[in-house]
Amino acid sequence: MAMPVSSQSTKSVLDRINNGRTSMASNTETFLKLLTTQLKNQDPLSPTDTTQMTQQITQMTGVEQQLVTNDLLAALVGMNTGTGLSEGVSMIGKTVTATTDSSTLKNGKAAFSWTQAGGSTSLTVEIKNAAGKVVRTLTPDDQKSGDHTLTWDGKDDSGVQLADGGVYTANVKAKGGDGKEIKVSNIKGRTEGVVTAVDNSTGQAKVIINGEAVPIDNVIGITATASTTDKTDSKSA
Repeated sequence: MAMPVSSQSTKSVLDRINNGRTSMASNTETFLKLLTTQLKNQDPLSPTDTTQMTQQITQMTGVEQQLVTNDLLAALVGMNTGTGLSEGVSMIGKTVTATTDSSTLKNGKAAFSWTQAGGSTSLTVEIKNAAGKVVRTLTPDDQKSGDHTLTWDGKDDSGVQLADGGVYTANVKAKGGDGKEIKVSNIKGRTEGVVTAVDNSTGQAKVIINGEAVPIDNVIGITATASTTDKTDSKSA
């Protein structure tokens, strides 16, 4: 899936170009002053080599042309930021999976993911509700280094099934055989659902999944819905 270029990165490119143009203007002005002074004070019997001056002016012109080219490239990058909206529109009606800061309990399940810097011998995942209270403590068997995904059955520590719609986060603690903590990063919730709309009111294209606005960059998987697949199959038949 193509990743949209952020407006922030475009601004950074433009800033660098503008800084370069300002520096270029200053250097050009200095060069012309030096050239004028040199021509005024040159030895009439041994004038400045015009070939050398021409080469210097050509080099300055070449740099200025490069800055213009950079402006055009930056404009193209800016145009690409709008592709996020069209990309989101193409997802409408499809089932997507995306990472989010939290996970909403749906059909009695919620999923979380994280990354471990190394393999652990002790791994604990605390599931917290919206109030920050730990409702379930899990000890996954898979403790390898790298990316992890965990699906929680929606039950609290006493075995009671919690109601759908609740929003939960995860806190992951990993330790090695020496008892020292292993760095855990990118702890995220996961959401899955059909994209019903696209929102770009904040300048960042987001898809609406289960009523939640999720940045398009967070979408990690797309599948056709059953109805879409059935229609496709019937047409091909």
